[in-house]
Amino acid sequence: MTIAIGDTLPDVKLVKAGESGPEPVQSAEFFAGRKVALFSVPGAFTPTCSARHLPGFVDKAAELKAAGIDEIACTAVNDAFVMGAWGKANGSADVTMLSDGNGDFVKAIDLVMDGTAFGMGHRGKRFSMVVNDGVVEQLNVEAPGAFEVSSADHLLGQL
Repeated sequence: MTIAIGDTLPDVKLVKAGESGPEPVQSAEFFAGRKVALFSVPGAFTPTCSARHLPGFVDKAAELKAAGIDEIACTAVNDAFVMGAWGKANGSADVTMLSDGNGDFVKAIDLVMDGTAFGMGHRGKRFSMVVNDGVVEQLNVEAPGAFEVSSADHLLGQL
């Protein structure tokens, strides 16, 4: 069943792109005790993700934090090395890059995108959410090919 507002996120292993390399992170620990703006992209270095989605959260980081967000995180079904490189190329220290390399997180919340027709395999859908102490408070899932409701601006308007 697809994750919904009011649901607790499942506890799965993610990998944080850290300064000294990949760092395993349990999602339950990562989201515990704080308010996190999480957004998911189909792939690092892909056109909309690099030109609009990640830059929007970088640009609005201070406003999101002023509105009560403790941490901003980006996830994708890419490995931690790719997520780390993308963060260095296009991100900022304000956005934590979380690798969902095997797609375990998006499978557990039932937000998998089938990109096999484009040679991308199974990825995460484009979405954003506000997670407060592990519980989903806001959830914005894009229609296929769209970039409207998962932006930093839209999420900021919900806070």
